[in-house]
Amino acid sequence: MAFNWAGCWALFIKEVRRFYSVAVQTIFAPVVSSLLYLLIFGQVIVTQTEVFSGLSYSQFLIPGLVMMTILQNAFSNTSSSLIQSKMHGNLTFVMLSPISPFEFYLAFVAASVVRGLAVGVGVLVVGMVGFDLSWQSPGWVLVFAVLSAAVMGGVGMTAGILSDKYDHLAAFQNFIIIPLTFLSGVFYSIHALPTFWQVFSHFNPFFYMVDGFRYGFFMQSDVSVYLSLGISVLFFLGITTINLILLYKGVKIRS
Repeated sequence: MAFNWAGCWALFIKEVRRFYSVAVQTIFAPVVSSLLYLLIFGQVIVTQTEVFSGLSYSQFLIPGLVMMTILQNAFSNTSSSLIQSKMHGNLTFVMLSPISPFEFYLAFVAASVVRGLAVGVGVLVVGMVGFDLSWQSPGWVLVFAVLSAAVMGGVGMTAGILSDKYDHLAAFQNFIIIPLTFLSGVFYSIHALPTFWQVFSHFNPFFYMVDGFRYGFFMQSDVSVYLSLGISVLFFLGITTINLILLYKGVKIRS
């Protein structure tokens, strides 16, 4: 069966227009929230946290905040779209269209990447203009930004499929996504942590996305950038496999 490019593109555009139509809420509000983190943390704990040599704490913090906004907004895009479609009963009509589960997955994840990058760029522009931030390896920055957004778009799809109502989705976000994001090294280098928390951080897949992304700016990282890339790719392949199985079986989306 030939790939349905027209159907996949139409679904992608539909998802992009969905979040773009409320851009104040989906794009500008997260940018403002991240800048508040920068203002507060950059001033309050600037002398209390060990960071990479030759960097101010604000410079160190900005890539972490950019990646945090990318992760959280990519997750929110797919998860909120799916749960809304399920609650309103229109997901069935999408599933009845001549779009395969893979095309469905690709369109949703691609839209989540667009939203994640749109918010991340907003934070990054302010950081580069106001804090003399520059990137030494744009290639690594782009690779980890896109890959991480795709990963979290996939995670958001899993959460949206498995959730039956908004409460379930909120629990998934509050007890899994937000804690793992905040404990991923966004606000600190893990070398400043006690041994137990350093070990714990290495089991957090979000840590590798943040660390690899930060490497693209400073050519410094807590672990090898290739290790971060490998684990991020494995995480993406794993979550993609899970989602395709759920979609092909129609788990909680065909009833």
